[in-house]
Amino acid sequence: MCMGRYTSGDVILAPVRIGGGGERKVRPVVVVSAGEDGTLLVCPVSSSPSTDGISVSLSLHDFARGGLDLFIESYALAAHAATIRAAEVVGKKGTLLPEALAAVREAVPGVYKKRWR
Repeated sequence: MCMGRYTSGDVILAPVRIGGGGERKVRPVVVVSAGEDGTLLVCPVSSSPSTDGISVSLSLHDFARGGLDLFIESYALAAHAATIRAAEVVGKKGTLLPEALAAVREAVPGVYKKRWR
């Protein structure tokens, strides 16, 4: 496992579940906010937009550093935001530009405004 300090805008690899059921799968996620206790509020990234909530389009041009291994658009699935521990992170793929992070944050339904300032 990759231990480290992660900040808002980082795109990391971590096990998350999309939707209510199924297994957790290691996939890219956007760090929306990092708590002082080592928890991270993240939005999973998928090659397909969400069918049940807001998706934020991400391309290679949205990265300040690094990127995803895909040459097609990806989507941050804001409706499936989740909290993980930093210890669960498998690796880091890059960092989003501030404008791209702002778009993801704005799409997260209420969770960010209430719990993560």
